[in-house]
Amino acid sequence: MKIVHIITRLIVGGAQENTLITCRLLAERGHDVTLITGPALGPEGQLFDQTLGQRYRTIVVKELRRAIDPIKDVVSYCRIKDLLERLQPDIVHTHSAKAGILGRRAAYHVRPLPKIVHGVHGLSFHPYQSPWLNRLYITLERRAAHRTDAFITVADAMTQQSHSAGIGIDKPYVTAYSAIADEGFYREISPQDRLAFRKRYNIPADAVVLVTVARLFMLKGHDFIIESAKTLAPRFPNAIWLFVGNGKLADFYKQQVANLGLADRFRFTGLLPPDQIPLAIQSSDVLVHCSLREGLARTLPQAMLCARPAISFDVDGAREVVNPDTGRLIQPKSVEQLTSACAELIPDKGLRDRLGDQGRQLVKERFAPKTMVDTIEKVYRRVIAQ
Repeated sequence: MKIVHIITRLIVGGAQENTLITCRLLAERGHDVTLITGPALGPEGQLFDQTLGQRYRTIVVKELRRAIDPIKDVVSYCRIKDLLERLQPDIVHTHSAKAGILGRRAAYHVRPLPKIVHGVHGLSFHPYQSPWLNRLYITLERRAAHRTDAFITVADAMTQQSHSAGIGIDKPYVTAYSAIADEGFYREISPQDRLAFRKRYNIPADAVVLVTVARLFMLKGHDFIIESAKTLAPRFPNAIWLFVGNGKLADFYKQQVANLGLADRFRFTGLLPPDQIPLAIQSSDVLVHCSLREGLARTLPQAMLCARPAISFDVDGAREVVNPDTGRLIQPKSVEQLTSACAELIPDKGLRDRLGDQGRQLVKERFAPKTMVDTIEKVYRRVIAQ
């Protein structure tokens, strides 16, 4: 098949990693694959290095941006449409809100008409933004759904929320859990490497480390974690909080923990290369993820593959991997429940080990790259056969 993937930007993020794995494996299976993307702007890093030397083509539309910009959006639409007319794909598979809206519209006006698939990694509408913006996004998504032959979501929760908003209720939805391809998550890292990582960030060897892997940005929940640390830090002198990632709020959070007198209990790694994330998680003891808005955060199964328990707010697809056997699922925004869950796991290594082992068994096959791409390929063949 001739397949074109379209995504808004190749920053370091779950949707982007998912898309690159899909492109790579589809190309290795003999399909003709092209990836169209915008530039990787912002402090979150970029994944263009991972496209080098691959069997698929990568084309950058420099006007394609995440933020709404009428002029750039019109130019992006025209450029994407011109590219699709030249490439003549059998399948156009879009990802993320902006590329999903523009890409599906462009594909719908290409002849011969390709089959159009949209990947839902997270939804553009959510309770934490203005009602008028939510109405706008839902309206746009409903219209785009009319041009969509099938949806592929990263969690069953994405299907349920889309249906609740009246998006594509007459179209097929299939869940393909977002694959984790880095072998580092599947193999045990040596004790020496873990100690070296801790030494790099001045973390004592006997500390219990609560790690958060997320952009330091709005709605990612770092403020709830800092609030819980005010109670936990005096109670557990050996607890250390490790924030992995970068973002616009990095300096704000550093100042906040300093003002609270907790600077010696928090570590900020900044942006780490993707191949360092398994080391960061395996050098820690518990993953704490308090994002208020996710499709299904990749850091949750990543932690489980590293045999680490996860504490997560009960948002979107989190409950599809986090349960009483693999970690602790807590009410969103509840600092009290977050504090209680951390207080349960920090002193109990036996419980942490048991939850970590059970989590690894749960996600090992479900999040394998082959499992995801097999599912995606079946969707393509099904819509082409229609």
